[in-house]
Amino acid sequence: MSEPHIRNLNLSDLHTLLDWAKAEGWNPGLDDAEPFFAADPNGFFGCFVDGKLASAISAVRYGETFGFIGLYISHPDFRGKGLGRRVWDHGMAYLEGRTVGLDGVPQQQANYARMGFETRYNTIRWSGSFDRNTIVSPKVIALDPSAFTEIAQFDRRAFPEERTAFLGAWIAPPHQALGIVTRGRLSGYGALRACHQGFKIGPLFAETTEEALHLFAALAQLAPGAPIHIDVPEDQSAFGEYLQGLGFTQGFTTARMYRGVPPRLEERLAFGVTTLELG
Repeated sequence: MSEPHIRNLNLSDLHTLLDWAKAEGWNPGLDDAEPFFAADPNGFFGCFVDGKLASAISAVRYGETFGFIGLYISHPDFRGKGLGRRVWDHGMAYLEGRTVGLDGVPQQQANYARMGFETRYNTIRWSGSFDRNTIVSPKVIALDPSAFTEIAQFDRRAFPEERTAFLGAWIAPPHQALGIVTRGRLSGYGALRACHQGFKIGPLFAETTEEALHLFAALAQLAPGAPIHIDVPEDQSAFGEYLQGLGFTQGFTTARMYRGVPPRLEERLAFGVTTLELG
């Protein structure tokens, strides 16, 4: 075995990494690679052995102050060799000086805590199908690309830094995105994307629970009868009760954890996390 080496992943490598995520049961979106790569083309790293990708991680920079760790996977053939820790250390070095976030599964949270990460809130995966034909609120609109500045400004209220490159790709086809307008201004938006198993809604950002419910129903009707998944902050109890009433069931939980100064944002706006991989 040759000496392992680390390099940036290209877009083709990222497709491979997302195939790994599928094999791990993480159910990534069918079209995640391009928006992910747009977020930070330099923020994906792999450890290679004899030319083969052995472990990888995403360590994406947002703005000047924030970074997010995700897609931290070692190939089964290379586990137990310390190659995962190599990409972890490389990714964290790339994010040095920033507040760093991640969504940690319960079995890894103690490890992350030892490395200086503190839990901010828990997130619950809700899954089910939406079989109703409900009247879509007249406040719900298709997002107009000409209003992107307003969309990005709203997103920044609910996310630790600006992420315009990612966002522009995330709300564009083949993803489907809707907004909600109250008194002439954007008061929420959400996106639906096809995954290997059903669809995911994320983000789902809104100023009130009522607006979140209108957005969710409108987005869910774009995938009639198909499995729908959404990662909901635990504190959004009224929204969780709504999903339970629809017959949705709880799956796994994660913890949003930060190392460094916790970001200043309006967490109350987040009814659905954008993606567990990139924040």
